[in-house]
Amino acid sequence: MDRQINVDVLPIDDDPSITYSYDRIDEVKKECGSVLSSASELKSGDNLAYRIKNELAFLNGDWEQEEQGAPILPFDDKDIPQKDSDLQPPLKLVSFWVTNVDHEHRSKKTFSVSGMMSLGITRNGSFAYKPYERNPQFQMWPGHTQLMILFQGVYFESEKDGGERGLCLLGNTMLPSRQKDSTDPWEWVKGSNYYQPPLLQEDQISVVLRYPRTLTLTRRAIRGELKSLNQESNLKYFNKLHISSQLNAYTNYEYGSERLVSKACDPYPHKDELMDGDIEVYTGSDFCGILERYTSGEGLNVVPHWRCNGTDEYCSRMGPFISGKAIKATDGGFNNVKLLMQDVRCEPRAGKNNSYSVRVSSVFRAVTPFENQFTAMERTGFSNMTLPAEGIWNSSSGQLCMIGCLGILVTEQESCGSRVCLYIPISFSIKQRSIVMGSISSINNKSVSYFPLSFEKVVQPSELWDRFSTSSLTYKYSKYEAAGAFLERNEPFDFRTVIKKSFLSYPTLEDEAAFLVSLSRLSEDLTLHVSAIPDPFPKLRPTRTSIQMEILSLGPLFGRYWSLQNRSTVGSDIPFHAQTVSTEKQLLLNVSAQLTLTGKPYSNFSMLFLEGLYDPRIGKMYLIGCRDVRATWKILFDSNDLESGLDCSIEVKLEYPPTTARWLTNPTAKITISSRRNDDDALHFSPVKLQTLPILYQKQREDILSRKGVEGVLRILTLSLAISCILSQLLYIRDKSDAVPYMSIIMLGVQALGYSLPLITGAEAIFKQIASVSSETPSYDLESSQWFHVIDYTVKILILVAFLLTLRLGQKVWKSRIRLLTRTPLEPGRVPSDRKVFFTCLVIHTVGFILVLIVHAVNARQRPLRPERYIDPSGNSVALQEWETELEEYVGLIQDFFLLPQIVGNLLWQIHCKPLRKFYYMGITSVRLLPHIYDYWRAPVFNPYFSEEYEFVNPTLDFYSKFGDVAIPVIALVLAILVFIQQRWTYEKLRQAINSGQRRLLPLGSKVYERLPSVSFEAELVSGTNESVANGRKQENEE
Repeated sequence: MDRQINVDVLPIDDDPSITYSYDRIDEVKKECGSVLSSASELKSGDNLAYRIKNELAFLNGDWEQEEQGAPILPFDDKDIPQKDSDLQPPLKLVSFWVTNVDHEHRSKKTFSVSGMMSLGITRNGSFAYKPYERNPQFQMWPGHTQLMILFQGVYFESEKDGGERGLCLLGNTMLPSRQKDSTDPWEWVKGSNYYQPPLLQEDQISVVLRYPRTLTLTRRAIRGELKSLNQESNLKYFNKLHISSQLNAYTNYEYGSERLVSKACDPYPHKDELMDGDIEVYTGSDFCGILERYTSGEGLNVVPHWRCNGTDEYCSRMGPFISGKAIKATDGGFNNVKLLMQDVRCEPRAGKNNSYSVRVSSVFRAVTPFENQFTAMERTGFSNMTLPAEGIWNSSSGQLCMIGCLGILVTEQESCGSRVCLYIPISFSIKQRSIVMGSISSINNKSVSYFPLSFEKVVQPSELWDRFSTSSLTYKYSKYEAAGAFLERNEPFDFRTVIKKSFLSYPTLEDEAAFLVSLSRLSEDLTLHVSAIPDPFPKLRPTRTSIQMEILSLGPLFGRYWSLQNRSTVGSDIPFHAQTVSTEKQLLLNVSAQLTLTGKPYSNFSMLFLEGLYDPRIGKMYLIGCRDVRATWKILFDSNDLESGLDCSIEVKLEYPPTTARWLTNPTAKITISSRRNDDDALHFSPVKLQTLPILYQKQREDILSRKGVEGVLRILTLSLAISCILSQLLYIRDKSDAVPYMSIIMLGVQALGYSLPLITGAEAIFKQIASVSSETPSYDLESSQWFHVIDYTVKILILVAFLLTLRLGQKVWKSRIRLLTRTPLEPGRVPSDRKVFFTCLVIHTVGFILVLIVHAVNARQRPLRPERYIDPSGNSVALQEWETELEEYVGLIQDFFLLPQIVGNLLWQIHCKPLRKFYYMGITSVRLLPHIYDYWRAPVFNPYFSEEYEFVNPTLDFYSKFGDVAIPVIALVLAILVFIQQRWTYEKLRQAINSGQRRLLPLGSKVYERLPSVSFEAELVSGTNESVANGRKQENEE
């Protein structure tokens, strides 16, 4: 089976299982006679067969068909709305592979070859991979049409046009049939047989491909023609196709265009208005490596002509490129238009005066806003949107100067009229954040006139750490005075600031670490990658906002510091506490950053370049922000207050949470963005306030461990208290055996259920809220810690003990009721029963659960919901229904109100005893309330470790919220007080105290549950009663 190979990377090998037939060689020679008439004799050796297979393949070239005739392929454009089809036209791409070179059919002037061509129309697809199939085929779906053609023919060489190589081939395929005698030749595309297209076997297809023998600036294009050999009246006939591509990476580039390069770059370096005198550029020996890293697969942004002051035609033209509808629709703003650098090649040379020189060649390709950038990067066809270029870079100036020739080469005079200047800056500022920048200008404005086209690649700070040695990069601060004034306006001296400085700690430099190491660690702490919500939380559902806050430089450190790579840096090994710090102002740190916001409300300032001051004593940044507002000359030409096309009248205040007291404060950062422009200014925007989800600093994993440990200890203490309460009740009923039957079995069942759930499902019963927030997905450190394993096993053992003791209590109550029933078999109604208690509590909790669902449904309209999910046994993720989630929470509420069945039973049974010990019901109540108290006082709202599951949560709406943490304990305490009152006074006294006048709140006493003799007489009475009952039944039987 043939391997799927990209010929730009690996050579193509023959598949030994495939036999190639050359049964049409005579037909090929006949059809290709005119082409072969100019063929020259092939030179022997030089591994020609290997070169043919590798150098003559091309990928994703372009093709165009002559109009007004018979089209070759249909296309279904239902993949996008019709109104967008003009702005995003489909691409006509073609790829070709040489699959076999036959040595047996070789002549002096030709080699017999086989090939495969993939021809198609696609919106965002690619034909970069060779199909596995060895049979001709046709494929089609919305937005994509593909035809595979198999060829056999000959390879030849010619001295024509300075030397060329060529292929003349005949092919066969399954051609889609056109509709005969119809205005729409592809009418069947709209019909029901869409997926079973009518196909015709066709073998009258020829293609001639011509390749330049050498790859140079002006000779790099592959040209070809694909045509039908049928008569025009034949249904299989189609109009001629013109193919264009370029030689692949297996062909060596030959530099030899010094005359053209000197036309653009003499004298070198060219004086370019793009470069500011304050910008330093790269002059090291790895220019090509850096250039390839930053341009490979990534587009350069085209800068709008915001400074142009010519005519509309002059200013709207996109450099030398001939634009289509998609680019013209940007009206000169070039929004989302990219410039790709393809096939970058370098050849080092020795320069003069110890300088380093490199010759560079590349192809610049303009990409429309709607075109897929990755597909565009793989395209190889030449058009009016491509600009091959060749030039020279010298370390003495750091400028790459190139001559550019428009893709469709007419003559050197007309096509090679563009100058390309490119730089790699190594100094940055708030107005200069590009890692690659350059311009394309006209050499001769008389013949071809256009405004110089500028392009750039804005640096992403994260790219610098893995693609660039940051030791040579610098940052120049220029906004520290404006940031200082911003700080003074917003931080007047007050008591709150003094408290913060005295008791709270914020991210700051570490005293023990070396100075640059400490700066690097602080940069990591100040970096934010987190979601955020508006502050305050809106009533309407907010959109998702993601914040990327990258620290570019901090103090004298640019980027990050690694001691092994920066041994020579002065002061790097000096601890921070040993640095000279004499005034309070010196505690402030200069900082530069880049803030990116995602979300439609922030489209006007989705990216901000920031620079200012950071005060580590109070954890606040005061930053001046600049946003790129460069647009067309029509909009911004009269704007005089812009700084290099940037609106820098923006202030950003960023407040970080403290590193201490995280249990009592919400560990979220707050961001305020405001414009200093007047309200009537076109660039003014309303202030924006955001609050992030909780964040973690670098060293706070230890805090996670400590909190986990503390909560584990609290679980152990609360379970120990619960066990003590249950043991106390067991001892109590030994002396108060007459009160045992009046303990509610439903109450004990609720408690037993709470203890049994974690034993069955592994879920936490006690501190369930805490467990769900802080340890839903334990980290590796938590799982591997022996200490936490010990805590976990201890908790499980204590839960098991509490469960067994609760069952023991229930057993004693059940047995005591059986004894009472045995004593009064004819009056079973006098024995306490939980049947009415169960149905009463069921009604109460059913009504309560329905109310909870109603409240939840009303509140849910004000916020987005993310359903909880679990993994089923088959490994599938299943979403829980909202009512299931609420039911799970309500079960916890039932456990908090465990005394409700006892209160109901006391009323129904009209007790005259004390079935529960104070220590028991008050202690268990305390155990159930402790999680709510803890949750109220600790960090309040979000999940600080896995915040995605708690995104956009409004704490005022949740069932278990701050309100719940107050209301539930209050109700539980009221229930405990009611039990105390019921046991303090007898039912008769309580009825007399509550009933007043003619109004009776409690019914009269009943003899149904009249108190029976105590257990001290039980042994004597049970035997006598049983004997009497037995004798009575015996007498009845005898009668």
